[in-house]
Amino acid sequence: MSNPYARHNEQSKANFDGVYDLPDPRGYFEALGALDYRAPEHGRRVFSALLRAMRRGGGPPPRVLDLCCSYGVNATLLKHDLILDDLYAHYDSKELTELSSEELTTTDAAFYASRRNPSPPEVVGTDVATNAVSYALRAGLLDAGTAENLEAYEPTGALRRAARGAGLVTVTGGVGYIWERTFERVLSSIMDNPPNGRPDDRTSPWVAAFAVRFVDYSPIASVLARRGLDTEKLSTRTFPQRRFENAGEREHVLRELAAAGIDPAGKEEAGWYHADLYLSRPAAEASEVSTDDLLGASEALDY
Repeated sequence: MSNPYARHNEQSKANFDGVYDLPDPRGYFEALGALDYRAPEHGRRVFSALLRAMRRGGGPPPRVLDLCCSYGVNATLLKHDLILDDLYAHYDSKELTELSSEELTTTDAAFYASRRNPSPPEVVGTDVATNAVSYALRAGLLDAGTAENLEAYEPTGALRRAARGAGLVTVTGGVGYIWERTFERVLSSIMDNPPNGRPDDRTSPWVAAFAVRFVDYSPIASVLARRGLDTEKLSTRTFPQRRFENAGEREHVLRELAAAGIDPAGKEEAGWYHADLYLSRPAAEASEVSTDDLLGASEALDY
């Protein structure tokens, strides 16, 4: 299974490899904040709205499995009374500058504990970045997490146990780094691994993914369809992800969009990556209400 986004990652996209797997997230927020990275804030709004919709019958929020979880940023925003700008301000504060990574982790654990929502969702994360996942676990941001490469290898037993019963699978900035194999393996971990070990207890999760606009999401949607999930793209808006690092990155993206027949006016042409939101749900649920109506009826898109 080829990944058409790989060439962009390797040749034309700004390279953030140096900040994805540090012992703590200060470098990550400094580098991404310099380009006004907004994807986790969109995720906070959209994923929170989806969790509310999934709880219409009451009960606790569904377990979330966050792919490409990094330092637990999406989990942080889902579980705490914070927005993304609060995190940028926190990690830019002078009080944290001289702390060791271990001291920062202890400080962060207290910082986030004091801002925990009353009934937060349980969030499981997975990422190839060992240090990032370790930080998120030690700071109490993830309820469980594993560091593994699902494009190359089958899920570990630890991930399969943690994914059991997950109701919502999320990804903000990872599509393109992860592709069909990851989604196949994640769905297997959830749907072939029922909580009580009985086939009748199999669950079908919702999958919510942001992907930059020139990525063809159809190969992933096909994988999900084989598991009975219908995929819709939100048609009412796109989501600014971050500013381009330089003119070369912008020009490459404009060429990719032109090849795909996508109009960049007012979006990428103005200097920003834009992402589409894809929501996949069991066919019966998807037929009840469209993605546009589901999210349009909430405050998630009211900004």
